[in-house]
Amino acid sequence: MPALKKITDPKLTIRKRVVSLDVSVIGYQQAIDKVIELGKAHISSYACFLNVHMTIEAKNSPEFQEMVNKATFTFADGMPLVFALRILYGIRQDRIAGMDFMRDILQAGNKEQISIFLLGSTPDVLNGLKSYLNTNFPNIKLAGSLSPPFRKLTEQENTDMVDEINSSKANLVFVGLGCPKQETWMAKNSSTITATLLGVGGAFEIYAGRAKRSPYWMQRTGLEWLYRLGQEPRRLFKRYTITNTRFIYLLAKDFFLQLKA
Repeated sequence: MPALKKITDPKLTIRKRVVSLDVSVIGYQQAIDKVIELGKAHISSYACFLNVHMTIEAKNSPEFQEMVNKATFTFADGMPLVFALRILYGIRQDRIAGMDFMRDILQAGNKEQISIFLLGSTPDVLNGLKSYLNTNFPNIKLAGSLSPPFRKLTEQENTDMVDEINSSKANLVFVGLGCPKQETWMAKNSSTITATLLGVGGAFEIYAGRAKRSPYWMQRTGLEWLYRLGQEPRRLFKRYTITNTRFIYLLAKDFFLQLKA
């Protein structure tokens, strides 16, 4: 295994391939600063938070792979990706999980009074999330929120939604549509939205108080998926059994190919 390298260069913007996706090599605070900077400048951009499920989705779909890899940022959300960067490249990458990032960028934005837009989930969850924002980040301006129908949107509905986001003049748009829907939507619409889009997935339910996150020790050891499996075994058992096993196989394959090179 190569010697570990600590990320210290503030201008570092390289990416490294893990299985199917190109992961941004970037420090946690640098990521916060860069996203705030782009959001305040109203530069069209989007960030994906990568996990094992997403890497396998991308491996199965070249189109989805391209959508994720062309994102402005591709952060290592899951600890398995953090471990993979160490194994393959000797890089000590900070974990940049969507749930943590949402909280911390709201904290940073609270000091600068930025405006945000919430897109996704249900009206009930959005109401809970608004209460969380009012209590914890009183200086954040909520520019708007939308709970789109779960069915496929018509072109006109999507256009109206994009227009509403732009009219709100939000700096940041938190997108909670779930994978792969949110990544697909951001890739297709980012260029027409004058804000930074953040695909934070299940963070809406957590901060709205509708779901619980795993204990910290499980987050740090890469076992957060096991906690989620315990909460929803019927829905997640097949996904985790297949995706986790395939991820380990593909990662091991890449590692041994690298040793032979």
